[in-house]
Amino acid sequence: MFEQFRDAIRAGVPTALLTITSGPQAGAKILIVHHQGSDPSIQGSLGDPDLDRVAIRDATGELAAGRTGVRRYGPQGQIGEATCPVFIESFAPPPRLLIFGAVDFTAALLRVAKVLGYRVTVCDARPAFATARRFPLADEIVVDWPHRLVERLAGQLGLRDAICVLTHDHKFDVPAITSALATDVGYLGAMGSRRTAARRGELLVEAGVTPAQLERLHAPIGLDIAARTPEETAIAICAEIISVQTGRTAASLKDTDGSIHAGGQA
Repeated sequence: MFEQFRDAIRAGVPTALLTITSGPQAGAKILIVHHQGSDPSIQGSLGDPDLDRVAIRDATGELAAGRTGVRRYGPQGQIGEATCPVFIESFAPPPRLLIFGAVDFTAALLRVAKVLGYRVTVCDARPAFATARRFPLADEIVVDWPHRLVERLAGQLGLRDAICVLTHDHKFDVPAITSALATDVGYLGAMGSRRTAARRGELLVEAGVTPAQLERLHAPIGLDIAARTPEETAIAICAEIISVQTGRTAASLKDTDGSIHAGGQA
């Protein structure tokens, strides 16, 4: 088990290690390794098949969200009991951010996203603009039409990942957004004025996108903080990504009650 665990971590494969931390089965483990394009590999047992089933289900969700924490069950996986604490340790690769368009706002968004821990790809079909010299912080620069990149990565994009379309050029935007809506990417935003967004929406519907699918698109992109500069716009975009992925409506902490962290303490 530990050899497979080591190899998966080194290869950057999403992996979860489950360990019972106290009680008669303390130390019992399950290893879950999610290889791309195949069913997950599962080794080990927590001592009861029902407990294994429930814990594996919960660990799969935690791994998809990149979270580590303790879940408490009964000895046969009963929810609401606390006699069998299971430490779920997630080892997920960094979330991906795909930025479409090598424009003035791209460098600012790239800088903020790197601070947040994203693996950032800049994609533009124009080789004169999509260069390592212009975007030295990018993990990857792809010279191609954005929709082609989405189609290549479709099975790899999940809820932790984000796509930002900054080109506000319909010939790039419409096929890129249409392709992105066919993936499980957690955040999809597109830059442009309200007029541009409205016209883009009409073209997307003509391309076969349904109104329900359009609800996933954040356009105009970013939270309304009256951003003016590329740097302020980048912060507005990243703030919206965080808000969408945590499920929290953006508001000033001064005007809210309860926990200031998603799922955390007040």
